[in-house]
Amino acid sequence: MDIIEVNSPELAKEFLMLPVRLYKGDKNYIRPLNKDVDDVFDQKKNKFFRHGELCRWLLKDNGQYIGRIAAFINNRTAKANDQPTGGMGFFECTNNQEAANKLFDTCRDWLAERGMEAMDGPINFGERDKFWGMLIEPFDPPTYNMNYNFPYYQELIENYGFQVYFKQFTYFREFQAPIEPEYAEKAKRIQADTDYTFEFINKKDLPTWAEHFRTVYNSAWGGSHKNFKGMHKEQAMAIMKTMKPVMIDELVWFGFYKGEPICFFIMLPELNHIFKHVNGKLDLIGKLKFAWYRYVKTIRHTYGVVFGVVPQHRGKGVEGAMVLSAAKYLQPKDKYRTLEMNWIGDFNPKMIKIVEAVGGKKYRTYHTYRYLFDREKEFKRYPMI
Repeated sequence: MDIIEVNSPELAKEFLMLPVRLYKGDKNYIRPLNKDVDDVFDQKKNKFFRHGELCRWLLKDNGQYIGRIAAFINNRTAKANDQPTGGMGFFECTNNQEAANKLFDTCRDWLAERGMEAMDGPINFGERDKFWGMLIEPFDPPTYNMNYNFPYYQELIENYGFQVYFKQFTYFREFQAPIEPEYAEKAKRIQADTDYTFEFINKKDLPTWAEHFRTVYNSAWGGSHKNFKGMHKEQAMAIMKTMKPVMIDELVWFGFYKGEPICFFIMLPELNHIFKHVNGKLDLIGKLKFAWYRYVKTIRHTYGVVFGVVPQHRGKGVEGAMVLSAAKYLQPKDKYRTLEMNWIGDFNPKMIKIVEAVGGKKYRTYHTYRYLFDREKEFKRYPMI
């Protein structure tokens, strides 16, 4: 078996195509867009290169590519652990422990040479909302930009010595589903209070909504996550512009208290219901297919991208009031039937409680693993927040 560093356009194409061949015949696999994968490794498009580095490899055996992997270092977060920690991601492999070990060894050695003492994976060289975690169950078609893998990957990674650093859960909700009675009462009291208002956005005034988003995001996440740097105005606008082509006004809701933004819930149409038809390519044919399924066909499944409430309004029923307001508006239209919410870590029991209170049922489970290079060192799970 030979490890080959990906350092040419030809090898980059092999890196893209390996999972396509690997999952051939798997009816649940949906190929990620080539652009979404390529952008991770493009220094001009991935801002994480400003404070990090990566390398990726292919594994070849008897003339065939049988595996791939990438290793990353984010210098802003690498030393925020008990030991300097890098990342491993984009792992794909045949059901062969020797092959998997060779790929993991390659990442470990590359990271160790650069001062790392542990690696997390599978993760992304970017934000946590994409390509993060190993799917454990169920092996249904994935949502957009979420990982999909064979069941045997869990055995390969755990046999090597990786341990579960944290679990990730996505939640599923029928639009018509009720929320818990106790929570519903709180929500109705909030709705009856004229100091609180809830409304969906207007994309024609995107800068205003981007600033509302930034305000809530910085307050909601600032006190809960280590190494939080805060989102600046340009970042917020860039996020909104990225979502704009597929954003539907009535699926993006904000709550206000005395006119000040205090919460948001951003939902999008589940794009993999479209992208499964384009085979990873948004070329001319792919764009025509996208337009057809986007504007002609009905997408009834939505995906909750992000949900946030500022600390001083948590526990009052604001979350439920926002959900009820959205449901009251959307249910009569009967356009959307189901909602899947982006993953929540098992280290965040407060958010899990909120999601379950508003009718979310645990659906998918992912694992993010950690491997300590010093096998005698004490392993610690991600701290609770």
